[in-house]
Amino acid sequence: MKTFQLEGKSREIAACPADQKRALKAMRKNNEIPAVLYGGEKVIHFSVTNSAVRNLVYTPDIYAVDLTIDGEKKTVIMKDIQFHPVTDAILHIDFLEVNNTKPIVMEVPVVLDGHAEGVKAGGKLQLQMRKLKVKAIYTEIPERLVINVDHLGLGKTMQVGEIHFDGLEIMNAKNAVVCAVQLTRAARGAQAKA
Repeated sequence: MKTFQLEGKSREIAACPADQKRALKAMRKNNEIPAVLYGGEKVIHFSVTNSAVRNLVYTPDIYAVDLTIDGEKKTVIMKDIQFHPVTDAILHIDFLEVNNTKPIVMEVPVVLDGHAEGVKAGGKLQLQMRKLKVKAIYTEIPERLVINVDHLGLGKTMQVGEIHFDGLEIMNAKNAVVCAVQLTRAARGAQAKA
């Protein structure tokens, strides 16, 4: 998994909810994003700049983040992100501290490899699930899950239960369809003539 360098600065949480709301609003106006780090001995509230997380958020890749908060380094992953419903601005980010002993759950991009038999027969290969949820120690999680579709025939599907990766536990429903070779009009016409 690739690593991403990120700097943050700790922030204080106001006792009064109204004061806290005002502080968060001022922070967002100042081009900063409030963030929280879970998974360690204590929960850490901090902020990061919009420009610092841009390449982490708007990418199809997954990263282990080397987070530095006031000089203290931690290895984390981005767990959750909240966007404004109208402007799509980032409102809040949750990070999770990782280590080499405790497994984590993370979404990993899916890449299809090979040339399906059904495509050769005139079908169309469609990727139904762009990401799969996997559980493993963070060092075992690959950048992407490569699935071979050479044996996939016309009108056939590949489900999560048919996919296996060493060291990874796939958390999605076993009957969820990952990819399928669908019949096209041309393929239906050729089948009707035959």
